[in-house]
Amino acid sequence: MSAAPAAVPAGLPFEQRSHQRFPLQLEMEYKLLSRGHASRGGCGATVNVSSGGVLFTTDEPVPSGSPIELTMSWPFLLEGTCPLKLVLRGRVVRCHLNEVAMSFRRHEFRTAGTRLSKSRQSSNPVRSLA
Repeated sequence: MSAAPAAVPAGLPFEQRSHQRFPLQLEMEYKLLSRGHASRGGCGATVNVSSGGVLFTTDEPVPSGSPIELTMSWPFLLEGTCPLKLVLRGRVVRCHLNEVAMSFRRHEFRTAGTRLSKSRQSSNPVRSLA
């Protein structure tokens, strides 16, 4: 005998997504890809992020089904000193008004330069080349 599915309390929507979404508002940039090269791009902000997709806002409509690369500044530093960027590659699932949903299959973190701690900055003054 199989167990009956749990009832959803009245008034609560039934969640059908396979990945939990986390509200995360970060500035981001995107590039639509054509044959591995950027065909056009834009910027916006994330609304929420999951382990399989991102919902973001942008000023321009983005065609559903388009291959896309999205880059956002990650809010945590590598080893407390180095900024990171998260780069996602996937496909636009839907676009409605100014909201775009994408699913991604590949992700990678890239370093985005070095941020010196205040103690290192004060002990290493910049010298003028004049």
